[in-house]
Amino acid sequence: MRQSRRCSRSGCAQPAAATLTYVYAESTAVVGPLATFSEPHSYDLCEFHAGRLTVPRGWEVVRHEIDVEDSGPTGDDLLALADAVREAARPEPPRNPADDGSGTRRGHLRVLPDIT
Repeated sequence: MRQSRRCSRSGCAQPAAATLTYVYAESTAVVGPLATFSEPHSYDLCEFHAGRLTVPRGWEVVRHEIDVEDSGPTGDDLLALADAVREAARPEPPRNPADDGSGTRRGHLRVLPDIT
């Protein structure tokens, strides 16, 4: 078992297999794969409770496929993470001399002033 977290339902000691998150603005409950780490406004559920979740009248439940046998990140996931870390660690390229300096630069994004 990859995670040691337990189901959030009181009295249940089963291992967590899914994460429940509420989107109050849309009256929606989202049940999906177990999150990487516990969030303050989400709930870990065992397979049984994730499958039997009911919501109030007028609400909708969105269920994403839960793979209980998921063994963790794949090689592709780890390579993508390593590439992202390398990209973030690269020094910023030299500025273009033709750049007039207008706008505010934040990382790789630039906020341009409103010309209207």
